[in-house]
Amino acid sequence: MSRLSAIFAPKEREFFDLFEEAGNNCVLAAELLERMLEQWPDHGELSRDVVVCEQEGDRITHDIIQRLNQTFVTPFDREDILALASGLDDIVDYVEEVSDFLSLYRIEAPMLQAQEMARVLRDATRQIAQAIPRLRSLRDIHHYTVEVNRLENEGDRMLRSALASLFEQGIDPMMVIRWKDIFERLEDAIDSTETAVNIIEGIIIKNR
Repeated sequence: MSRLSAIFAPKEREFFDLFEEAGNNCVLAAELLERMLEQWPDHGELSRDVVVCEQEGDRITHDIIQRLNQTFVTPFDREDILALASGLDDIVDYVEEVSDFLSLYRIEAPMLQAQEMARVLRDATRQIAQAIPRLRSLRDIHHYTVEVNRLENEGDRMLRSALASLFEQGIDPMMVIRWKDIFERLEDAIDSTETAVNIIEGIIIKNR
């Protein structure tokens, strides 16, 4: 390793470490939300853990931006680093919104479709967390991209089914509005996983 590479290598490792930390934080947030929707309204304290994940996501994003401002040579383009940091943060932000809506809207019991969408989100975040370490060596992540895209399509289908069920069951109009918000935020979170994995794949392709 040249002297110049030795100087910059630790900084590069910091970016990779932070991205992996962000990916694991996405998984934790999704798993917490899945448990919330399985057990709601019991164990409402899990919502506090989701808030902690959201705050941790903000801290990681701040650290990435701070290092970006302090680093002359970055492992890949600055705009790609910002895009990935933002994309991963979005996932946790949407999870926190769903968690917040459950309490804010005084939801009495979870709907099956929401539980199913939470499981899809959990699976998608796990794929993201497994793909991120491959940025270090720019290894192919096509398998992960295909799987996240499949899960996102499944999430779309579930959203359509969930919204249709709201209007078929003669549910109170206010409850329809509340659950529509929850379903759409769940879908936003799933969509964000697809955005994130596409950014990762784009970085790998661009830098090979």
